[in-house]
Amino acid sequence: MMIDMIVLCATLALSLFFWILSLTMSTFYGTLQPVSPWRWLFSILVPLVVTVRAVRRRSLDRSGALAALLVGFVLTMANYSFFSTLLAFFITSSKLTRWGGAQKKKIDAEYKEGGQRNWVQVFCNGGVPTELALLYMIEVGPGEIPIDFNKQYSASWMCLSLLGALACSTGDTWASEVGPVLSQSKPRLITTWKEVPTGTNGGVTPVGLVASFLGGATVGVAYFVTQLVTVSNLHLADPQWPIVMYGGVAGLLGSMLDSFLGAHMQYSGQFQPDVHFISFKKFIWLCAPPQHIEPFVKRSKTSVRTSFYASHKHLSDIFS
Repeated sequence: MMIDMIVLCATLALSLFFWILSLTMSTFYGTLQPVSPWRWLFSILVPLVVTVRAVRRRSLDRSGALAALLVGFVLTMANYSFFSTLLAFFITSSKLTRWGGAQKKKIDAEYKEGGQRNWVQVFCNGGVPTELALLYMIEVGPGEIPIDFNKQYSASWMCLSLLGALACSTGDTWASEVGPVLSQSKPRLITTWKEVPTGTNGGVTPVGLVASFLGGATVGVAYFVTQLVTVSNLHLADPQWPIVMYGGVAGLLGSMLDSFLGAHMQYSGQFQPDVHFISFKKFIWLCAPPQHIEPFVKRSKTSVRTSFYASHKHLSDIFS
C-alpha cells in the first residue's frame, strides 16, 4: 500500500510538472496550446497501472515494461482513441497467448506460459504507432478529432495509419494464437497452397484468417467507441462506423502479409535456439531472432498501404 501511495504521489507531481512546463512553453510560443493537467495525469498514470499489472502477470519483462510505458504514454497523450486501440490489442493478445497452452506446447517446444514480451517485441508492435502518434501531435496537437478527410486530411491519414498498424498486430496475433488451437484442418502454405505441418511459417487456415479479421475489427470497435465517447462534434463529421470494417480488413491483410513474409524469409525446422537464418532474395542474413524483424516490416507496410487506400480521394467517399 505504501509503495502504491508513493507511486501515485510521484505520478501527480510529474503530471503537474509537465502541465506547468506546457503552460510556460505556450506563453513563449503562441502556436502551442497548453495541455490539460488531467490529460497529463491520465497519460502517465493509466499506462503505468496497465504496465505494472502486465509485469505481475508476466506478460512483459522489465525491458518490455519500460518500452510499454513510453509507447503507452505517447499514444495516450496524442489521442485517447489511440490508447483504447493499443489497450484492446494488448489485453486480447495477452489473454489469447495464455489460452490453449497445452495444445501450443505440442506445436512449439519453446512456448512460454504467459508469453513475456521484451522491449524489442514491444517496439516492433508499437514503434510505428508511436511514430505516427508523434506526427499526429505535431500536426494537430494532443486531442481527439473525427476521421474526416474533407476537414482534417493529414490528421485523418495518420489516424487510419495508426489504426491499421495496430489492427495488423492484433489480427496477426489472433490468427497465430487461435488458428493452431481451433483449426481442425492442416494449414496450407500461402505461396503454394500445399498442406504443411502445424506451426510452419507461412501456413494459414480458414480459422486463422477469420480470427485475424475479427482481431482487427475488435481494435476498430475500440477506436470507434472511444470516438463516440470523447468527440463532442462527431455528428458534424463523416460517419465513423466504417472504421470497424477498416480495422477488420487491415487485420486480415496484415496476417496474410505476415504469412507471406514468413514463407519467404523464415526457416521452418530444427535450429539452434538463439540463431536463425533469414533468406531474402540472394542474401542470407544471420540474426537473432527473425520474429523481431519481420513484424516491424509487416506493420510498416500494412500501415502505409491501408492508410493510402483509405485516404485516397476516390475512397474517401466511404466515410461520407
